[in-house]
Amino acid sequence: MANNDQIVVLDFLPSPYGMRVRLAFAAKGIEHEGKEEENLMEGKSSLLLQMNPVHKKIPVLIHNGKPICESLIIVEYIDGLWKDKFPLLPSDPYQRAQAKFWAHFIDNKVKCIHCNAAIPT
Repeated sequence: MANNDQIVVLDFLPSPYGMRVRLAFAAKGIEHEGKEEENLMEGKSSLLLQMNPVHKKIPVLIHNGKPICESLIIVEYIDGLWKDKFPLLPSDPYQRAQAKFWAHFIDNKVKCIHCNAAIPT
């Protein structure tokens, strides 16, 4: 990827979904611009509504003006696009399946802590 890529993430800091994307960028060592959605309870920015008109939710990755929505899809996009960086999943099929199992477990069991906190996404 070129160094002049424009990488913007529409996010809400407490969001566990946004955290997925931030962790993927951190693991890959990729710099990006974060744009915080400040008052999701009162309304959403026009940029968020324009970039994610279907679900109107964060996070949204805007890469060179093109939006990618939904955190897991964004993480897969990051991993596929920046293949020369640290891989997010093991190459061995069994180890990759185990990693996905635990990620799924965390999504369904551990994430419930955030569900009860009424964090908008």
